[in-house]
Amino acid sequence: MRFTESLRETTTESWEQSLNHPFVQGIVRGDLPLDTFKYYILQDIYYLKHFGKVHAIAAAQSNDFQVTAMLTEKAKMTAEAELTVHREHAELLNITEDDMNNFKPAPTAYAYTSHLYRAALSGQTGQTVAAMLPCYWLYADIGKKNQDAKPGETIYQNWINMYADDWFQTSTQEQIDLLDQIAEEASDKEKEKIKEQFVMAKEYELAFWEMAYTKEKWLSAKRSTV
Repeated sequence: MRFTESLRETTTESWEQSLNHPFVQGIVRGDLPLDTFKYYILQDIYYLKHFGKVHAIAAAQSNDFQVTAMLTEKAKMTAEAELTVHREHAELLNITEDDMNNFKPAPTAYAYTSHLYRAALSGQTGQTVAAMLPCYWLYADIGKKNQDAKPGETIYQNWINMYADDWFQTSTQEQIDLLDQIAEEASDKEKEKIKEQFVMAKEYELAFWEMAYTKEKWLSAKRSTV
């Protein structure tokens, strides 16, 4: 069994919950309220900006220049592709400049990006890549699983198509292969740390769906409305 396959197996329950979360299924069926998706897009734009920066950190950590070049290019391509689609989403959802300027990340979005930086602070490429991989892998699985879905809502169809597309599937496989390559040279102790980063990031992926579905707020904001 490849190292990444063991990681995937360890997170089976969380993975299935993510694939079948009401937020995802609402997109697939086309009945997720657009206001809920708007909330998600704003949070995801925030996440992706930090996701790109963590790619750059991982690139700098690697002693293999080919890996450095790959991660640098991947940061650029992934950020450009996803942010372009999100800009299109922003237009369709009437996300204004004021919405962007007044945006504040929800607790889960802030915690998830903080986890990425904490993984990067390890100074180890493997741990940093492991923390980023669930984002790639889960979205690729959602795209592949639902590639024939017809949600009947343009914005949801575009979202599914993006992750089902060959370029995203290939990019994900490259990340999986990279982590397997790194694991081959890692000690057992380092592999445990890599696993920990992956498992925790996968939990944050599930929490991100829940955050979006419930339009999560900071506790003080909840209490001020009571």
